[in-house]
Amino acid sequence: MLGTSGEDDRRLVLGVARSANDNAWRERLSASEARAAMAISQMHGLPDVLARVMAARGVVPDQAPEFLEPSLKTLMPDPSLLVDMDAAVTRVADAVQAHKKIAIFGDYDVDGATSSAIFAKYLQWLGLDPVIHIPDRIIEGYGPNGPAIENLRQGGAELLVTLDCGSTSFEAFETARKLDLDVVVIDHHQVGETLPGVHALVNPNRQDDLSGQGHLAAVGVTFLFLVGLNRELRRRGVFEGGRQPDLMALLDLVALGTVCDVVPLKGLNRAYVTRGLAVMHQRRNYGLTALSDTARVSGKPAPYHLGFLIGPRINAGGRIGDAALGARLLTTEDPHEARAIAERLDQLNTERQAMEAVMLEQADAEAALAVEAREPAVLLTGSDDWHPGIVGLIASRLKETYRRPAFAISYDETGKGTGSGRSISGVDLGKAVRQAVEDGLLEKGGGHAMAAGLTVRREKAAELESFFNEVLKEEVEAATAHRELKVDAALTATGATLDLMELLEKAGPYGAGHSEPVFAFPAHRISFADVVGKGHVRATLAAGDGSTLKGICFKAEDKPYGRMLLEGRGKALHVAGTLSIDTWQGTPKVQLRILDVADPQKVRL
Repeated sequence: MLGTSGEDDRRLVLGVARSANDNAWRERLSASEARAAMAISQMHGLPDVLARVMAARGVVPDQAPEFLEPSLKTLMPDPSLLVDMDAAVTRVADAVQAHKKIAIFGDYDVDGATSSAIFAKYLQWLGLDPVIHIPDRIIEGYGPNGPAIENLRQGGAELLVTLDCGSTSFEAFETARKLDLDVVVIDHHQVGETLPGVHALVNPNRQDDLSGQGHLAAVGVTFLFLVGLNRELRRRGVFEGGRQPDLMALLDLVALGTVCDVVPLKGLNRAYVTRGLAVMHQRRNYGLTALSDTARVSGKPAPYHLGFLIGPRINAGGRIGDAALGARLLTTEDPHEARAIAERLDQLNTERQAMEAVMLEQADAEAALAVEAREPAVLLTGSDDWHPGIVGLIASRLKETYRRPAFAISYDETGKGTGSGRSISGVDLGKAVRQAVEDGLLEKGGGHAMAAGLTVRREKAAELESFFNEVLKEEVEAATAHRELKVDAALTATGATLDLMELLEKAGPYGAGHSEPVFAFPAHRISFADVVGKGHVRATLAAGDGSTLKGICFKAEDKPYGRMLLEGRGKALHVAGTLSIDTWQGTPKVQLRILDVADPQKVRL
């Protein structure tokens, strides 16, 4: 155990006050959490390292058994607790019983695609033939729009259900009202007090909703809705003499949308992902299986595979190709069609990566100049040449590089800019964007704390930048005052075993709001280091007893910690990172994803 020195004063780990990446390495556990870890270990007979990981993530001793076995039955609330849920369930149940044509309008990201897919598959199980419309990001923009609603109505739609969008679609739903088309909204985005006039609007983040489920992704809310709908249809006797839909079979898609929307993996979300990964391992969804194979996912599915291999390929369709490809892939029952769509999405993802590289070079140059000239709290970059489908990725990269909120904006020939922003922990970007809309600086905008979208005129960009820097300056300063890497425990290469990984898996899955454990490896000799792939640095760490551990740090060739590894061959360095299992030719081995490096000779004790 590394030990602590106070409730709010976590001691330095290995004396590292300033690492290669300019971080102080600090113990993740506070004094009270260290006591909780000891109690968890003693009360439940759990290994110390597992107890420390659990306590550092807010688990108290009495909750340990339930935490290790997250159960949907235990964690899922009554769907009726959500405002308007019963009205939504009743309206859709009526349409199902009457075999009405239901149109689904989903967002163009993974959360929208998975939400649309699970609802459509449920309706298909009941013998209905729903139509799914995913808007074109460039032509239609985000959310429901009048022309699309008119087309759906002309196509025979008698009920419109919007998923992962619609909470602020006032004009579009006025069109629906004039067409005598009922609308049910299922969403999770933050909204103000005024809501559009629809039959039902289910959103745990609406201000009058007290369900406590605001952490759910849209697909999680949609699954709750299906639980309520299934209950209502069963009460009406719809399933008498027939087999009920298998809701549990949809959890692989619920897990995918939850991970890719980067919502906190706590409570119900953690149960969704845990159960969903097990369903995904069964390879029951043709589309998900085909895309996993195309992305060369090996071993047991993990959140990493969903967030970094599968999700980006689905998103590629919405960014630069056909936005409907993702939903089609996840709903198809034809393995040949699934394979063809998966290959197309993989190709689009490759094209997206090439476009992103060019855009990022330009954005990084603009951001570097801004930081050098005026040290803005928020970065605002833009270009006439950028693809609007990729600006969110650029904003994310800038945020990571400069450790502050960042926006990237694509302007069209009229001077209208479509932008996306990404924030850092402790800075609520969605709130600032909504305020900018109210102040007339933006044509439209919205989002949540960590990500937001906006539409702005070029002539307003400078004023918008000043606004963001004024309203977010204090939050950014507070969030960036202390650069640190939180470490869970110290290990040696000898201790990084498959048995340890099996132990750590019990406290997973890890992701947003439930971070992977970080381990420090003290004074390990760098026996090998070189550059591989596109700027990645791989290295082999050797402990004093001769045991070794292979590690890699991604895109680090030109970064301080990458250079320290490359220049440190034969030297003993402190190395910190997260552990994972790398399966090669059927043989699993533990691998370290290196996050930071420090020179033992230069730490401040």
